[in-house]
Amino acid sequence: MSLLTPVTALRFADPPRRLASAGAPPMPAHLPPHTKGMRIGLFGGTFNPPHAGHLLVSRIALTRLKLDRVWWIVTPGNPLKENAGLPPLAQRMAAARKLADHPRIDITGFEAEIGTRYTYDTIAYLTRRCQGVDFVWMMGADNLAQFHRWQRWRDIAALTPVAVIDRPGSTLKAAHSRAGQYLSRYRLREGDGARLAGAPTPAFLFLHGPRSGLSSTALRRAGASLTQTGPSAIVPPALR
Repeated sequence: MSLLTPVTALRFADPPRRLASAGAPPMPAHLPPHTKGMRIGLFGGTFNPPHAGHLLVSRIALTRLKLDRVWWIVTPGNPLKENAGLPPLAQRMAAARKLADHPRIDITGFEAEIGTRYTYDTIAYLTRRCQGVDFVWMMGADNLAQFHRWQRWRDIAALTPVAVIDRPGSTLKAAHSRAGQYLSRYRLREGDGARLAGAPTPAFLFLHGPRSGLSSTALRRAGASLTQTGPSAIVPPALR
């Protein structure tokens, strides 16, 4: 969602309402409910389309990390991917809400409100705005394998603990990646998941467990659309 690509080269389906000018404080955004002392997982992506794998990752994190909430941050676009043809933000958020339908999963598109393009800027905004909230950045193992390409990736790890959830075919790639090797020195034992939120940073934890082979890219290639994200379409019965 937030990788090292020049801003001038990016195209987004939904331009932000107002970009934060250089040196100016970001415009206040509408955020999901939160309060001091809460433990919140941050799960970002284009969600084009959202699928059962997103839901599985979120449920694993809620349980194993003892989180109060998970925020699905639906981004205006991914700097590493071609964004031409990306459905409007509002449409992707509506599909995510329909799929998630979970009392502890919130859907938000606040990045479009504050004009951030990169994960570091998003997390920096949240840590300033939501003081006293313990955030955890969540990602799949496939993203850890390319995490070193994200802008200021080491600074992201210094801002907030990172939870990586295993994905089929990505376990070894993630562990041997540049970022995986860097973060390994800060790795917590998997059984200490409850300690991750609020842990001194950098802090990193790799979660194994049930895995989903679903991906938004594969679903798009198979012809899935945002109107097919309901339980009867792509959510396995075990997750309904």
